[in-house]
Amino acid sequence: MRALIVDDEASNRENLQQMLGTYAPDVEICAWADDVETGLKAIQTTGPQLVFLDIQLHNRSGFDLLKQLDEISFEIIFVTAYNQYGIQAVKPIDVDELVTAIEKARKTILLKQKNERLGYLLEYLKGDNQASPRIALPLFNEIRYVNVDDIVRCEADNTYTKFILNSGEQILVSKTLKEYAGMLTNHNFLRTHQSHLVNTAFIKSWLREDGGSLLLNDGTKIPVSKPNRDKIKEMLATKFKL
Repeated sequence: MRALIVDDEASNRENLQQMLGTYAPDVEICAWADDVETGLKAIQTTGPQLVFLDIQLHNRSGFDLLKQLDEISFEIIFVTAYNQYGIQAVKPIDVDELVTAIEKARKTILLKQKNERLGYLLEYLKGDNQASPRIALPLFNEIRYVNVDDIVRCEADNTYTKFILNSGEQILVSKTLKEYAGMLTNHNFLRTHQSHLVNTAFIKSWLREDGGSLLLNDGTKIPVSKPNRDKIKEMLATKFKL
């Protein structure tokens, strides 16, 4: 789970991060913030699945942050030393309460992901009846439906995947390249490398330099891993044979 900590006290942030490393190692802290403004920016730029939110943030509150969001697409665990708000919170942090809160958030997130994937599958199946099938790309505040034929290539970026479209637009999605390779290889895409998936419609030529690479219509050079070279050369020769 990608998580964000919003707390105005550095010692509290450090303590929480250490506890997460010990008791919830699958929670990855992608950013932290110490006030409403930086918290809002961090949410918009990182798209966390879980936010640890302190209610008192200098002279404002965590509720001020939440009210500025059009949609809350993440789970929230409140961390606060104030009990007058009448909500469940885990500060001062108790290990058992923290673990329980994280498990509850994890189950909710997994359920959302299952429902989301069903939506992708239905959209994918509908696409089979279209001239150009579409793929659903989940972003922070929307789900983009992109024509497969408009995708030039996909590139791995750690646990994210960058989609490069024919228009020049780039879309960063928080899912791995492996997940999309399984969907797109049936639509004339080639996995040339651990980090690259290419639409064969945009291949301009095979470059013999450095053992072999692909040159795309936009001038981009795409590496081809050594174990894949012979197989990809054969596939391209068969595909473009007159």
